[in-house]
Amino acid sequence: MYKAKAYSAASATSPLASDTIEQRDLTEQDVQIEILFCGICHSDLHAVRNEWSNTVYPIVPGHEIVGRVTQVGSAVTQFKPGDLAGVGCLVDSDGTCQACKADLEQFCPNLTYTYNSPDKHLGGVTYGGYSDSIVVHQRFVLRVPSNLDLAGVAPLLCAGITTYSPLHHHGVTKGKKVGVVGLGGLGHMGVKFAHALGAHVVVFTTSPNKKEDALRLGADEVVVSRNTDEMQKHTGSFDFILDTVSANHDINAYLNLLRPDGNLTLVGAPPKPLEIAAFSLIMGRHSLSGSNIGGIAETQEMLDFCGEHNITADVEVIPIQKVNEAYDRLLKSDVKYRFSIDMASLKSE
Repeated sequence: MYKAKAYSAASATSPLASDTIEQRDLTEQDVQIEILFCGICHSDLHAVRNEWSNTVYPIVPGHEIVGRVTQVGSAVTQFKPGDLAGVGCLVDSDGTCQACKADLEQFCPNLTYTYNSPDKHLGGVTYGGYSDSIVVHQRFVLRVPSNLDLAGVAPLLCAGITTYSPLHHHGVTKGKKVGVVGLGGLGHMGVKFAHALGAHVVVFTTSPNKKEDALRLGADEVVVSRNTDEMQKHTGSFDFILDTVSANHDINAYLNLLRPDGNLTLVGAPPKPLEIAAFSLIMGRHSLSGSNIGGIAETQEMLDFCGEHNITADVEVIPIQKVNEAYDRLLKSDVKYRFSIDMASLKSE
């Protein structure tokens, strides 16, 4: 084992603060990464404050990790010291179940999350990216394109794959009409990807002042969803709608915008069950589905796509010392569009 600097929370009401944690020594299959940037995901906040009632303390969050390889185990073939590398939401799975064999590790019944998941190597739980280094099995380490800004790459490891995966799965391509509901951390990535895939992109927002930004990000049209007339103009016209909103909202208003056999996929997670009118599905043979990150192969595909199209998240870079302030701002949606922590700031602790 070796010691690593980190920021952790000691309880649901404690602020994140400087700490020292233990990381495992390399096995022959492991890659050690010096963490350069780590994105802040809303799930970090949920976990730190025990809002899902499963947090083990102390917790070191962070699953949007970008860094540089410092050491590799003797059996590692895909990485060498000096390589840029990323780690997302997962650091292990059983590798034998049907999901794993289909490159869908995110659905493995025995997966290990990057943080707050049972650690089979050291006991306790895994520690995430709010630290200066991490050790991960090579199967869960991703190659990062060298032409991209690393601070903007970090959120791709969660927000990026969360939006890319359903667009890819549902065949979004040139000539398709795609709606993106909500223009936040997830929504802004959905717009960038759908635009790069060649779709006609329409953003739905409750905020008229977001129109200019939506167009800058790649939207072809912007609809203020509170305007009934604007909504009705699009009835029955969408091939696919990506719903990124985590607040309660009328899902039927969007299902009715689908053309026959159109799909709406949820990636936001409203706190209360949504009411779905049967006729919103029946009348157009519409489908409603959900999606959650992606497997390792698909995440690598997403990163390669970003390298080819020069796509990164729009980020506000902060030092680790401002992480608690960033959490407070996150609750107010006061960020465009993701926070990315410059982990070099941890050296001053």
